[in-house]
Amino acid sequence: MAEQGLSAPARRFMDLEDPDYAYMFGFLQADGHLHQGPGQKGRLSVEINARDVHILHDFQRLTPYHSSIRERVRTTNFTEQHRSAIWTVCSLEARTTVNELGIPYGKKSLLIRPPRVDFRHRDYIRGIIDADGSLGWTAEGFPYFSLTSASTDLATYMAHFAKEITGAERTPRRNTRDQVYVLTYFKEQAQRLAEHLYYPGSLSLDHKRANAASIQGWTRPDDMRIAPPRRRWTPEDDRELLRLGDPTAAAAVLGRTRQSCMMRLWRLRTGQVMAPAV
Repeated sequence: MAEQGLSAPARRFMDLEDPDYAYMFGFLQADGHLHQGPGQKGRLSVEINARDVHILHDFQRLTPYHSSIRERVRTTNFTEQHRSAIWTVCSLEARTTVNELGIPYGKKSLLIRPPRVDFRHRDYIRGIIDADGSLGWTAEGFPYFSLTSASTDLATYMAHFAKEITGAERTPRRNTRDQVYVLTYFKEQAQRLAEHLYYPGSLSLDHKRANAASIQGWTRPDDMRIAPPRRRWTPEDDRELLRLGDPTAAAAVLGRTRQSCMMRLWRLRTGQVMAPAV
């Protein structure tokens, strides 16, 4: 077991304008847990694959309170010998700080949201991605970058952040199987996000930094076309489509394909898309 004394770094704990703390907070918000004990007892902990224990040593270095790191081996659904590392801090002051910044006690997957104080955005998102996201190569050999989250606020924020970097627009929707949001970006969009987030000297998991560097080597084949950006349906478009009631006529008026108009009209009429106000 590794332990840390009370010697403090020369910076304020969980100052989210500090890139290391912004990253650490994002990681803990996605993958950490605040446990409430009797009275003022409790603990903040995070358990990850033992291969990533290096990041827990970084968290320990950044935390001016007593903390410990231990490893354990347990049986999971995937293996009988899963080695994990657990970082734990029990300080009430530390727990109060992260709680006030936005890590609730108990179950939190639906509740987490971006901080309401000034923070380093790309470092915070990198922490979220290291904990709850993935990046690398698809089975077809294309770069991808993905976030999975149950939080509406976090999915909405990620979609906005990614649009600023890539120009790609995503409308977060819960999937039907797990009721979670899955935002995925491919090819050049994935490369731009990875390059922006995993910049030199930034705190991160070693294997995700390696993946971020790896996908930068992909180049689009000359014969692979770039799909044009999706054109969003506006309330005015929907009203005109409903007024005409004919996909062929609407396609000519709205400058869209008949197939697109037919599918949108079906979704409006079946309630899968909310009809615009009259």
